[in-house]
Amino acid sequence: MIAAVLVALVALLHAYFLVLEMFLWDKPFGLKTFQNTQEFATASKVLAANQGLYNGFLSAGLIWGLCGGGMQVQVFFLACVVVAGVYGAASVSRKIFFIQAMPALLALGAIYLGV
Repeated sequence: MIAAVLVALVALLHAYFLVLEMFLWDKPFGLKTFQNTQEFATASKVLAANQGLYNGFLSAGLIWGLCGGGMQVQVFFLACVVVAGVYGAASVSRKIFFIQAMPALLALGAIYLGV
């Protein structure tokens, strides 16, 4: 049960990232969240939307795993989240590890512990 809740939380996080990157990137909330200038946000809006779409796919995969896809599907998509989080931490900000990769690692741990 704990594992399912953690997987659902990771799915919700990535749905939230989708909204931030696809719809709020160049709005005041998105600018503040990502500490971007309006000029940069306007210039990179299409790239951010593409990134948001990928976050949506991660969220959809995790929801699929919870709704019948099974543990292997959950593990696959959580592993994808971890890889993306580690890459983001290495290339953009270490903070990404704690926001993205750590929750997925906790969910993976809960799955493997059977809790």
